[in-house]
Amino acid sequence: MSMVGSLRKVARLARRGRPVDLSHPARSPLGSTVVNCVIYRDGVRQQAAPSVEESVARVRKRGDGFVWLGLHEPTETEFVRVAELFGLHPLAVEDAVHAHQRPKVQQYGDVLFAVFKSVAYVEHEELTATSEVVDTGEIMVFAGPDFVVTVRHGRHGSLGSLREGLEADPRQLAKGPAVVLHSIADHVVDDYLTVTDAVQGDIDQVETDVFSPHGSQSADVGRIYQLKRELLELKRAVVPLGRPLQVLTTEPMRSVDHEIQAYFRDVADHLARVIEQITDFDALLDSILQAHLAQVTVKQNEDMRKITAWAAIIAVPTMVCGVYGMNFDHMPGLHWRFGYPVALAVIAAACFVIHRGFKRNGWL
Repeated sequence: MSMVGSLRKVARLARRGRPVDLSHPARSPLGSTVVNCVIYRDGVRQQAAPSVEESVARVRKRGDGFVWLGLHEPTETEFVRVAELFGLHPLAVEDAVHAHQRPKVQQYGDVLFAVFKSVAYVEHEELTATSEVVDTGEIMVFAGPDFVVTVRHGRHGSLGSLREGLEADPRQLAKGPAVVLHSIADHVVDDYLTVTDAVQGDIDQVETDVFSPHGSQSADVGRIYQLKRELLELKRAVVPLGRPLQVLTTEPMRSVDHEIQAYFRDVADHLARVIEQITDFDALLDSILQAHLAQVTVKQNEDMRKITAWAAIIAVPTMVCGVYGMNFDHMPGLHWRFGYPVALAVIAAACFVIHRGFKRNGWL
């Protein structure tokens, strides 16, 4: 099996695997923020060490394998010993602790620092003007010669299933931290595809409501604006990742072997597809919004025509009654025996003719 095929197999195993939330305190014996700390040698998981320091010491004493340390929202104090242990650059440490960073890739000596924006679709029974559709987080990765440190921020983005998928293919995991970095990037971008597919369902529902027979009543402009806001949040997470993936694909990296580096192109292709989808969604929502506003305008015009037509009909009896209500002594038919019924008949006939005319022209 080719290397790219093996990497894709790992990704499939990770996605099929049951999600594992290793951030629970019961699964974190090494500290409140430590998700897991595992030694891998020849791609095989080794017996756990009592501490992070001991794990690193074992790897560096033998001179083979690497340590994968996973953290979840560490504080600055908690991250100090990790930074000192692995020799992490202060600027990258600050970014990892405080989060809210744009996707990027930076090389600090032998350590590669990468930031990925993770996204998740927020399930909801019905889309409203205040529904949260997209939830974002961050995954920071420090990839060194003999270690991988992942720092996760947010309520989602657990890498437990990804770790299990990688462990299922020891031959690929034996290639070192670069394979972990590629798998995380592939995992994040695959989540983008999942979220965009789910968002498309919401857009389809809004589109159906707008173009239904009673679209102007059933559709809510607030829902459309909310979808556009959530789509903008997704766009801010996805689009900036294009440049870092290009760097990982084309520029020489000490921490990424050239053989593995070539397969980041597959991730970049998936990302390009997501960006195209988001751009199309944004344009489609603009069209839906314009169509909805046009429907509202047409409906208002129809209401105004109906009001105008009825006002014209009511104007006939109002005019006749107003003329004969001036109480002059000498008026046509004022003392005629059949004057009152004739006046009523004339009013009724005039109203009927005007009503038929408006009905024929579609105003009523």
